[in-house]
Amino acid sequence: MLRIHFTPEDLARVRVAPGPDFLWEITNSVQTLQRSDGERVFGAWRRWARPRLPQSRRLLSPLLPPYGYSPDFLTPTSGDRTTLRAAIDTLLGTPRPRLRTELTRLAASTRLPGWTRALAEGDADTLVQLGDALHAYQAQALLPHWAHVRADVEADRARRLQSLMDGGTEGLLAGLGPGTRWCPPVLEVAYPVDQHLYLAGRGLLLQPSFFCWPTPTTLADGRLPPVLVHPIHHTAGWASGAAGPRAVAGRDPLGRLLGRTRAELLRAARTGCSTVEAARLLQVTHPAVSQHMNVLRAAGLITTVRTVGRAFHLATAEGRALLTADDHGAGRGGAEATPM
Repeated sequence: MLRIHFTPEDLARVRVAPGPDFLWEITNSVQTLQRSDGERVFGAWRRWARPRLPQSRRLLSPLLPPYGYSPDFLTPTSGDRTTLRAAIDTLLGTPRPRLRTELTRLAASTRLPGWTRALAEGDADTLVQLGDALHAYQAQALLPHWAHVRADVEADRARRLQSLMDGGTEGLLAGLGPGTRWCPPVLEVAYPVDQHLYLAGRGLLLQPSFFCWPTPTTLADGRLPPVLVHPIHHTAGWASGAAGPRAVAGRDPLGRLLGRTRAELLRAARTGCSTVEAARLLQVTHPAVSQHMNVLRAAGLITTVRTVGRAFHLATAEGRALLTADDHGAGRGGAEATPM
């Protein structure tokens, strides 16, 4: 059990990450790739990814065993992490004493290959090889599916923000899922080991993660900036293609009801999409997307969250119910859900 202890100051400093974290998605997916559970969500992706990753997987898998401890330096909490390159540069700048400490701890529970001794000493060539492996893994295993990763994480963020608006911070914490329980002032999280995390006024970052499975995770070192990485809902069939399942032409009852473009926009809004993403997906103009979204919003099928210079559209409960009915009628599965 993980127990996260809040002070009144911490409740005012809970944040939801703005999108997927590159290195958390890499590390969580490397671990998920080595496991066999979650077949309905990750099975197709595992079968697709495993033959593609001989070199990068060989380097990353020993550092990220499927169960138990993994080093915190692989998911930095400070520095520039706005791009993959910047995040990896931050990782490669980890101080040598921390590399040695964390890899020594990993070696106590996992047999490590010999090259990790050079990594623990901060060897420049070994660090470059690790950085190259991270870049290669992202390009080979995640980039072809990154649109789905980003959309599902952003949809989860929209749901969390709705919980925050409806119930405040305590409503946000109470709504994280069946694997968590809010017992003020402690958030209890299903966890493979007993761990206490005292926030002590530092607040908490909630980081939705596409590849986190099946329970939330956090950093082992409680002195680092606190973060809780948690599973999300997944779009059905996400690994089968970049745009997800599409209706067969001529056999699309939802398209006949709403019009083909509006039906596709509602499907895109199931996990959330911006106007720009929807326009790119459907190959229509931004004004056309806005016009159709206005109609769907007036019908109560979507809601739109607006930030500076950006509109993010998410299907409402009514819209998702309509999509679920359409899925059943067409013989497709609905959105896959994690145990959360």
